[in-house]
Amino acid sequence: MSEENSFMVFSGTKTRYLAEKICASLGVQLGNLTMTRFSDGEFAVYYEESIRGKDLFLVQSTFPSTDNLMELLLMIDAAKRASAKSITAVIPYFGWARQDRKDKPRVSIGAKLVADILSVAGIDRLMTMDLHADQIQGFFDVPVDHLYASGVILPYLQSLKLEDLAIASPDVGGSKRANTYAKYLGVPLVLCNKTRARANEVASMQIIGDVKGKNVVIVDDMVDTAGTITKAADIMKEAGAKSVRACASHCVMSGPATERVEASSLVEMVFTDSIPYTDRCSKVKQISVADMFAETIRRVVNNESISNQYLV
Repeated sequence: MSEENSFMVFSGTKTRYLAEKICASLGVQLGNLTMTRFSDGEFAVYYEESIRGKDLFLVQSTFPSTDNLMELLLMIDAAKRASAKSITAVIPYFGWARQDRKDKPRVSIGAKLVADILSVAGIDRLMTMDLHADQIQGFFDVPVDHLYASGVILPYLQSLKLEDLAIASPDVGGSKRANTYAKYLGVPLVLCNKTRARANEVASMQIIGDVKGKNVVIVDDMVDTAGTITKAADIMKEAGAKSVRACASHCVMSGPATERVEASSLVEMVFTDSIPYTDRCSKVKQISVADMFAETIRRVVNNESISNQYLV
């Protein structure tokens, strides 16, 4: 059986833009799927073509609202009941990943709950990118292909040919990621130590390292309200940085994020297209991860190693 007819790619509503680019890279047609919505907000999934005996790749990021997760669950259930050979959930942005542990009493662990729900629904494999916490892979009892946005972000940074470059982490938690970038590029590492007043609100921040005369690139996994990253950029600029850019895997950008980025000291804010971004912001640039996911899908179908997909 040829590669073209052994697997099929389908997409949920809000991630179709990325699924179409993945299919174009693979040289296959995006599968036909109907999402019927009822007046009360309920919806149902129907595959318009036979998927019996096929390896299915269902592309859907699970960013808010919860409809995106529910669509994916219904797609998985319908595929299982239609006798698909295997079901791989391709989730470029895995929502609820910030809830990966009990950091205070009587809280939910949302990442584990979502992992359990996906497993019960019937996935055979998960393909995702830059989980907020690497250990979330262990919440699944199925194979997890965990890709990294560094595969597209690092080549972009190298193309800028910035002199006196320094890589920064907006908080201590992201130091491992930033250190990986710094080692790969052979440049200094700068850390920011922050304290939070509450969720999405930074109380104070201090820079650990020298940014004077440096072209600084702040590296993070996601930007939500952009409070941390814009505060870090402004403090670094005040400390003598030549320029400050930021790169993040996931463009959550909720609430006042766009206005904060536009008004900040950032030269540009670079994201992947794991989440659609519709607001207008002159500083935001998105780099596509479609080719990276397409190549990983091709290798999974052909039972080839994906380890050399990783730059770092």
